[in-house]
Amino acid sequence: MDLSLDRPDGYLFVRRVEAHAITLIDRPLQNSCLLAPDQVIQDWPITDAALLNESHVEGILALRPELVILGTGQKQVFPAAAFMAGFLRKNIGIEIMDNAAAARTYNLLAGEGRHVVAGFILPD
Repeated sequence: MDLSLDRPDGYLFVRRVEAHAITLIDRPLQNSCLLAPDQVIQDWPITDAALLNESHVEGILALRPELVILGTGQKQVFPAAAFMAGFLRKNIGIEIMDNAAAARTYNLLAGEGRHVVAGFILPD
């Protein structure tokens, strides 16, 4: 059987998720980040979902998402209601998941050509 690596074209994708890192294409990232199909914001200064508040909404909205996926680490942890409401007031959907589920969902939606933004929270 011939196996070959089929890399998606046209968007940045997550190849692997670990407890303290995600691998973006072939580059491991060990700090929290924001990921859109066409760009990555490295060193997002969030290490815990409890730190998110309404002041963080505008930075994510600047990436012009149609949907936001938030990976909160190895476990699903809901951020403050004020953070969530900031997206809902702008009619932008937001989904909270663990990092592995967020990566799978992001890859699927980005592969469909959707302008999804994923935030991945990684511990210090």
